[in-house]
Amino acid sequence: MNNEILQFCMQKGFLLDKEVLTMFNESTDIELIKLIIEKIKDSTNQRIITKSLFSQNREKVSQILSMLPKENQQNLEKLKIKLGLSIEISQEFSQKKEEVNSDKEYEKVKIISSPAPIARKKLDVSDFTKYFRNRFLEIRKILQENPTLKNLVSINKISGGKEGVSVIGIVSEKTITKNRNMLLEVEDLTGKIRILISQSNQKLYEKAEEICLDSVLGFSGFGNREIIFVNEIVFPESILQERKKSPLEEYALFLGDLHFGSKLFLREKFLKFIDYLNGKVPNTPEVEKIKYLFLVGDIIAGVGTYPTQERDLEIKDIEEQFIGLSQLLSRIRPDIQIIISPGNHDGVRLMEPQPILSERYAWSIHNLKNVLLTGNPAYVNIGSTNNFSGFDILTYHGFSYPYYANTIPRLIREDALNSPDKIMAYLLKNRHLAPAHSSVQYFPSEEDFMVIKKIPDIFVSGHIHKNAVSYYNNTLIVSVSSWESKTPYQEKMGNDPDFCKVPMFNLKTRALKILDFEE
Repeated sequence: MNNEILQFCMQKGFLLDKEVLTMFNESTDIELIKLIIEKIKDSTNQRIITKSLFSQNREKVSQILSMLPKENQQNLEKLKIKLGLSIEISQEFSQKKEEVNSDKEYEKVKIISSPAPIARKKLDVSDFTKYFRNRFLEIRKILQENPTLKNLVSINKISGGKEGVSVIGIVSEKTITKNRNMLLEVEDLTGKIRILISQSNQKLYEKAEEICLDSVLGFSGFGNREIIFVNEIVFPESILQERKKSPLEEYALFLGDLHFGSKLFLREKFLKFIDYLNGKVPNTPEVEKIKYLFLVGDIIAGVGTYPTQERDLEIKDIEEQFIGLSQLLSRIRPDIQIIISPGNHDGVRLMEPQPILSERYAWSIHNLKNVLLTGNPAYVNIGSTNNFSGFDILTYHGFSYPYYANTIPRLIREDALNSPDKIMAYLLKNRHLAPAHSSVQYFPSEEDFMVIKKIPDIFVSGHIHKNAVSYYNNTLIVSVSSWESKTPYQEKMGNDPDFCKVPMFNLKTRALKILDFEE
């Protein structure tokens, strides 16, 4: 068919770009395609027809297609989706979209913070210096409020004689001496100093074992300008004074790691979940009060995410993956606000923080009216009223988690790779989502978006494919399960994933229920 379309275009005196030609070639009705091409060329007066031409002339093209017979319009539904002209999969969905009143239904969802796209620039050492400097200053403000750090001074203010001091610094080195003591090198904006933790103080030593490189901590002890012998280590910590309760009974659900497009995507179980949301499951009156649905990354399988991934994919085009997923999400009743943040499979940059899903590939998700897109990580507030401040929810996909599960001795002993809530608690304690330089790829922007500046009411993550719910100093920790069957890679790494478990949180009572769609 390619040759026939190209010959037709040459006779008419215009050209199609390769992407549009490929899309037209998928249609079985060549005469209809010729008619569309000719009408679009006449309507736009362009000699080269590209995909962007359709989006720039959306109204004209939609009008042309609407004039076609009804049976032809139905046959062109997939083409319309590919061209970015439509994501409706049925008349029913189209009607549902019109029912959504965004002003009323979604005024209780607010994005507090979300990373913006980063301008391309050449990085140098000064960028990393500013990045760590600003991280240090941000966490130092938190530590300075801790009364344990008495006689707090800058490193260059420590005198030559032995004295009791406290310092705040970033840990740049960590070694074990011949006597099995721990020796740290810590620096602030004024200088460096060695910190020694004696192995004879078992409780303190176990606390010191949890220190990761590049974390910002407080230390108290005795020493001089050469070395401090520590008797107290202070982490920034996350402590909420209360567990909020909303005056209204509403529910929030937490999902992630759908991996749509994978051969292992559990489609039937996800459809069962959608039926539940739409009130099609008997004896589930609570569904009417479900108002918020969080998807915390890896919503599609992606392409080229790992070697030989192509053989594991049912859909091998990233745009097609997003289109297919948008068709599923469009079936969810429109009064549920869907909040989506990206993960490492979702076609955004791997460097953290990550921006929202790319409109170039995920335009079909952008077009869903009840979807709110954030970057990774992000803070979102839900459920606020005139008399209630709402719940602050921190979402982070969790790409840094395997590093800490395999590095911090306590987390290794506790098999934290299969208990990700323990990793999340550890990072809340450090007030940073990826304190160690080598735990993630990151962009050294002036502001470190990975610092946990505001203590969240709820902290939600994915990536590990394990369902876990717990509390850490009144912050609710939620790790979501997967909607992809166990992969050979997970088996090799000793990861034992959970499937199709959905934590449901009652904003009024704080009751938490795990919905199970696996069986």
